[in-house]
Amino acid sequence: MRHHGIGATRLAAVALALLPAPALAAGEAPGAGIGWANRLTWGVTAADARAANPDRWLDAQLASDDTSLPAPLAATVAQMRISREPLAQIVVAVDAQNRAAKALTDPAQREAARKAYQATLNAVADEARQRSVLRDLYAPDQLREQMTWFWFNHFNVQANKRDIRLMVGDYEQTLHAQAFGRFRDILEATLRHPAMLRYLDNDQNAVGRINENYAREIMELHSLGVGSGYSQQDVQELARILTGVGVSLRPEPPRLRPQWQPLYLRAGLFEFNPARHDFGDKHFLGHVIKGSGFGEVEQALDLIAAAPATAQHVATELATYFMGDAPPPALVARMAARFQRSHGDMAEVMRTMIRSREFAASTGRAFKDPAHYAISAVRLAYGDRVILNPMPIVGWLNRMGEGLYNHETPDGYPLDRAAWSGPGQMATRFDIARQIGGGSAGLFRRPGVADEAPAFPQVQNALYYDGLAATLGPPTRDALAQARSPQEWNALFLSSPEFMRR
Repeated sequence: MRHHGIGATRLAAVALALLPAPALAAGEAPGAGIGWANRLTWGVTAADARAANPDRWLDAQLASDDTSLPAPLAATVAQMRISREPLAQIVVAVDAQNRAAKALTDPAQREAARKAYQATLNAVADEARQRSVLRDLYAPDQLREQMTWFWFNHFNVQANKRDIRLMVGDYEQTLHAQAFGRFRDILEATLRHPAMLRYLDNDQNAVGRINENYAREIMELHSLGVGSGYSQQDVQELARILTGVGVSLRPEPPRLRPQWQPLYLRAGLFEFNPARHDFGDKHFLGHVIKGSGFGEVEQALDLIAAAPATAQHVATELATYFMGDAPPPALVARMAARFQRSHGDMAEVMRTMIRSREFAASTGRAFKDPAHYAISAVRLAYGDRVILNPMPIVGWLNRMGEGLYNHETPDGYPLDRAAWSGPGQMATRFDIARQIGGGSAGLFRRPGVADEAPAFPQVQNALYYDGLAATLGPPTRDALAQARSPQEWNALFLSSPEFMRR
């Protein structure tokens, strides 16, 4: 497609304007219409906008155990290695491959085996990325998919450290299953997962060799939050409590003293080894925790999850993710209060937020991060038509700086608009908008197949005429009226300030 002047100048002028979103009409019901559907899914489609009863839709989403995908995609996901083999089986097999490679004496053979090992790690991680994108695009439990992304970012791990590429798919699946559960259970699920224990080095935390990395991030990022009143001594004591919590790939348990054998725990790759544990008493968050083994961890998690600071921190993060920068303090306070009254029932916290007047008033104002931008564009362009190759979307997320499982530090990707609205980010989005708007963009080319199935994005569809058009401001309407081709019209719409918001 040739890009005329409007494709570069008018497109940039419209998109960079980023005009304020219009407020909802007075008295409009929370979660009503396109704005509600666009906020609670990975991008509004015609089916979402037609939901007759928002409250019933919300209740169904929060209670849903329907994780089905369209039949062709379900078959594709079922054939993935991460679906066919348990996590422990994959990790043990690939670890054996790595050890065999290191044992080779011929330099050329060793290098070839090393590359094969790295290729295996990448292939398993790419399966997880593809499954994640396909679920975001087509899964009926859209709110669960959004919460899965939120929890992964909140309890972030980075895939390229050690052998975590083999583990991220199972880690994400764990968060997917726990998405609307109690925070205390989600916290322990992440603590027991080898991806987290590898990422924050707790598998190296043992009596006499204390590693504080994981203890610090639990308190600073996962629960209480910076400045909430805990001390460095609390971090040190939590690190002592976590000694012996680690990962084991061995098929047999370690040899232990008779008094320790009943305290040994193993589930998959997770291990609590009492021989590595500090059994001294600990003073944590104002409480004395007697040395007893893994029960100390349970007591510490109970204290952390029940702390008012944890309720406030998690409520603030959740409201920021769904509503954008600086969520209303009064709403966050109500969410935190509901968190405490319900003992961290995240479905109840979600209801408090979504059914609030503040949430209704905020729709259409939150700036889309790269993941929401790319997924919503493909959902709008193709609706229920199933793409054949999610890897172009994976590539777009990498280009926009929000690659799946790629954030190196444990704080996760930023949730604020400023992180994603700079000129460089906008230029990349314009190019991606042209790719999506101009044709199939590789989405309908099966991996390893040269030919691509015919496909053209339908952005100017029934949903546009039935509701999206009414959300556009005069500058965007004027720019669209000057488009010289359907491809250019698509690119302009996908680059508009209105589409950049949710």
